[in-house]
Amino acid sequence: MVELFLKQLLTEFNIVSGKFTDNTIARLLHNAKINELTKAVAAAKKQAIDIFHLYKETEEFKDAAIVLPNAVSGKQYEHLFDLSLFPNINVKKIRQLDKSGLSFDPASAAISGVPTSALTLDLQLAFTCGQGEAQIEDIKVIPFIVNADPKDLWLNKPSNKNDLFAKEDSDKYAGAFLDKHVVVASQRGRSHAHEGSFRDDHFYTRKLPLDWEIIAVADGAGSAKFSRQGSKIATTFIADSFNEETLMKELCDRCTDYFSTIPEKDPTPEEAVLKHKSAIINILYKSVRNLHAVLNDFARQEAIQLKDLNTTLIFALVRKFDSGYVVLTFGVGDCPVNIITDSPDEVKLLNQLDIGEFGGGTRFITMPEIFTNDIAGRFAINRFTDFSQLVLMTDGIYDPKFVTENKLEDKSAWDTFFADLGGGNEDNINVDFSRHEGIEDRLLSWLNFWSKGNHDDRTLAIIY
Repeated sequence: MVELFLKQLLTEFNIVSGKFTDNTIARLLHNAKINELTKAVAAAKKQAIDIFHLYKETEEFKDAAIVLPNAVSGKQYEHLFDLSLFPNINVKKIRQLDKSGLSFDPASAAISGVPTSALTLDLQLAFTCGQGEAQIEDIKVIPFIVNADPKDLWLNKPSNKNDLFAKEDSDKYAGAFLDKHVVVASQRGRSHAHEGSFRDDHFYTRKLPLDWEIIAVADGAGSAKFSRQGSKIATTFIADSFNEETLMKELCDRCTDYFSTIPEKDPTPEEAVLKHKSAIINILYKSVRNLHAVLNDFARQEAIQLKDLNTTLIFALVRKFDSGYVVLTFGVGDCPVNIITDSPDEVKLLNQLDIGEFGGGTRFITMPEIFTNDIAGRFAINRFTDFSQLVLMTDGIYDPKFVTENKLEDKSAWDTFFADLGGGNEDNINVDFSRHEGIEDRLLSWLNFWSKGNHDDRTLAIIY
């Protein structure tokens, strides 16, 4: 090491190599002072190169493309800096970060917290490079964006309570239904809330003579001026129309006759079955037909057009017989009625949906053309030994949660749906069906879920 040092030194000072030069180098190899100076120069060079590398790493870190993921106002945020490529860099603090409501932990090099508002910042990363006297302090600037929560971009204007046919922006109900429970919630959609217009959905449930019960749900057309009233009339009238003991006695008898003509093993006596089935449908049809007439009369009295009351309608008329639960259903429009039985894989759609066949359009109870020979297909007669849930919903639920009609009879899609209701959602709202008290409030809160592009009124009824 000393010899190399001396030769490099002679070259630097232009001293020519020769006999005397070589002899001098040989004598100085063990000279204490020369050895001391050699070590000092080597140490100085190493110190210099170490400082160089620290400054170089500092410049590389300042120039590195470090991108912070955008945060969302009101949503939990966490980001861990990956400094594996910069072993000597230590971020001490981040200036300006407090303006976002987030905090920085130097020990873990992580940003975390819940940002309080939408904003754009130039964050200043105050960092050090190296240790001791050679340590360097510097600043790296990184842009950071906190986006507004999409929910916050929607206004929530109250509807005008003094307007014609005013309706509450939300509604809820929970109680007994036969020997089971029922919970219903209805929430004005964001599109209506943004404009300060009314909720067009409506629901109604009531007990009927001879242990029958009914639940009806309607979705007023957003394009119809007074559909909020149309949906209210549709649900309340159809339920009240069955509030006659004589009528329900006849329906009991007809259902008993109908199911008694369907042996479990023998071929079905078609003529008898059709006779009793037609009798049941005829009873239901009369109420639906009378509803159309009532809506027509109401439009005439109010000097409005019938189409101003456009609304869909679904209902389920249910009674528990000794042989099981008889479920009579009707539907016009794009709102489904589904039953989930105790059989592990049985999910059944109980009504005809007006989607696809009409190119994405729907049909309304106010339309005279639905009362054709095909209307019998809108009624369904079913009996189940037992069931876990009977579900009615408007398209404000169906569209974001099921998307397509075929999913309505997909057990896995329903498992996902009930997992969502059970707390598997970004809002951590748990509609716990084992806790009946306050369940209607929890369901109403759940209805506020975010789904991009789906901002219709939402109504969900579950008998369980």
